[in-house]
Amino acid sequence: MENFVVSARKYRPITFDSVVGQSHITTTLRNAIKTNQLAQAFLFTGPRGVGKTTCARILAKTINCQNVNEHIEPCNQCASCKNFDQNASFNIHELDAASNNSVEDIRNLIDQVRFPPQDGKYKVYIIDEVHMLSQAAFNAFLKTLEEPPSYAIFILATTEKHKILPTILSRCQIFDFNRIQNKDISDHLAAIAEKEEIVFEEEALELIAQKADGGLRDALSMFDLNVTFSTDRKLSYKNVLENLHVLDYDYYLKMLDALSEGNITDVLLILNEIIAKGFDTHQFIVGLNEHFRNILVCKNPATIDILEISENIKQKYLAQAQKVSTSFLLSALSVGSQIDINYKASKNQRLHVEIGLLKLSQINAVLNMGGLQDTEGQKKK
Repeated sequence: MENFVVSARKYRPITFDSVVGQSHITTTLRNAIKTNQLAQAFLFTGPRGVGKTTCARILAKTINCQNVNEHIEPCNQCASCKNFDQNASFNIHELDAASNNSVEDIRNLIDQVRFPPQDGKYKVYIIDEVHMLSQAAFNAFLKTLEEPPSYAIFILATTEKHKILPTILSRCQIFDFNRIQNKDISDHLAAIAEKEEIVFEEEALELIAQKADGGLRDALSMFDLNVTFSTDRKLSYKNVLENLHVLDYDYYLKMLDALSEGNITDVLLILNEIIAKGFDTHQFIVGLNEHFRNILVCKNPATIDILEISENIKQKYLAQAQKVSTSFLLSALSVGSQIDINYKASKNQRLHVEIGLLKLSQINAVLNMGGLQDTEGQKKK
């Protein structure tokens, strides 16, 4: 039986071109290599799963490649590239600072730095999770980082830049990695699904991208999970929704309709259905507040592109935005925020949410009494 390789490893980028959503980083690194202006210490910082270690490896591979092409990409044919691909390169060293964070570990690394590369131009040291180094280890590392040999390059990677000493930061060229946009993630997942001959619905991939919150590695893990979940190798929106335990946006649409109509019965029944499906009421309130905000954003065509949602959902949001007044949404956001803030202090949290929803359902009645309701931004006469 063939060993299964997770998508995060199988489709890990091996060239700058294949890195997803970090063009500002890859362009700068390519230009530095092209103009021979490489710093001797880099700090790659950003959220988890956005390509920090991957870019560090590609950089290490490229600067030691013997036949770098015109696009500043490794050739994958020379001895250095082949050794790297087989994890047999003596010029590239990786250290996990989470488990090697003592002074002794750093001293061992410094001892290795003294020896020049036997084959190739640079010795590259990639230190992952560098914020986990102890204070003493950081101090032991300072002098080497400030004045390394000409053949040594250090690439530090971290998710928590604020934990690193300012004296370390001042010695590094800092690259800030962004959260990856939902569209970039869903497009990348679609390309992988086509290669793996997996049938998919676009909404399913968009839901995975949304749940991943900017982390491509998380998205690939969820992608594998959902492919395994379906025996026929099909990714449907319904199955992904169930497997990731995400509340369908249709519930928020129905709840807002019921609230704006002042339909208390429907409000309570929809809430009960959500609870019966096992969803946390606090998370529902957070999601409902976000839905109010999204509908408010849809009120104006100039702001609608702020939302990272599919075209199908966008049309539903636009339709609802035409039915609900701006005054209602602003008041709903105010009340909804109070429900969220006071949730944990409540002894009976379900009752707290129900009372909050009942208040929300009466907003239009209060606005109509005060003559404040509007349809097109004008006061009702």
